[in-house]
Amino acid sequence: MGKTLDQIIQMASRIGSCRVAVAGSADSEVLRAVTEAHKQGLCTPVLVGEPEQTEALLAQLGCKADGYEIIAASDGPQCAARAVELVREGKANLLMKGMINTSDMMRAVISHETGIRTSHLISHVMLYQVSTYPKVLAVTDGGMIPCPTLEQKKGILENAAALFQLLGYTSINASCICGSEVMNPKITAMTDAATLAGMKELWKKWNMNVIGPVGLDLAISKESCDHKSYSEPGCGDADILLVPAYEVGNALGKSMTYFAGARNAGVVLGAACPIVLVSRSDAADSKLASIALGAIASGMKYNFDEGENS
Repeated sequence: MGKTLDQIIQMASRIGSCRVAVAGSADSEVLRAVTEAHKQGLCTPVLVGEPEQTEALLAQLGCKADGYEIIAASDGPQCAARAVELVREGKANLLMKGMINTSDMMRAVISHETGIRTSHLISHVMLYQVSTYPKVLAVTDGGMIPCPTLEQKKGILENAAALFQLLGYTSINASCICGSEVMNPKITAMTDAATLAGMKELWKKWNMNVIGPVGLDLAISKESCDHKSYSEPGCGDADILLVPAYEVGNALGKSMTYFAGARNAGVVLGAACPIVLVSRSDAADSKLASIALGAIASGMKYNFDEGENS
């Protein structure tokens, strides 16, 4: 079971069949991450970008270019389109953003004619590991959907639940984060949280407890639950934190990273294959863990143009 990032990396190394198409490969930090992932058996990279620059950067890293498949592409849109095409052709089952804009990558992913969009919602899941919590904690969605509707929140939770099942969780606890557990019917985040928590039949198929509205304290602290006499199933033991808006997830995640020294790994789910969107500011450890998480998530079979989860 993947309860720590190291365990997730170990799980990915046992899969051994992931092929990652890197869109915009002429970037030293991205190449450092994928070549290290390749050495550890996490994936086989297919490098899409400017060949001469990519080969020169590989040489600087002490890697032989002939050990990697390199596909020529020039600018960002062309790199993204060719990488997505590899997924459609069955030649890759994981995408990774390299030295291109995120907008170019996602535009290629959601293209009606040539993309890999499905009927499933596309959302972002970020895992954080801090020393004060006994397992990884997912924050979703802090990267894709600015102000999710109730229906979108349901899809966000389902994507996260599917990922945790692939990580080996047989029981999942999700908390819908709000400012308080005291219901205020004028606050949409709270009414949405109560509605989601009430969808108990839906969550049974994921073996997932969903509670809300709750503050962060009742999601992750059993002591706070005892103090406030709050006893919903899974309280104080969250695996997944569903945030009400993009800003909340972004701020919460960065707080854990910068104030608590969290290690992290993230992946975009809901397309025909997972997508790793790393930032140049991400630590090498985070990039490697994100590739590992994406490799595991590649077992989530979403068919493009059909949206059937097999």
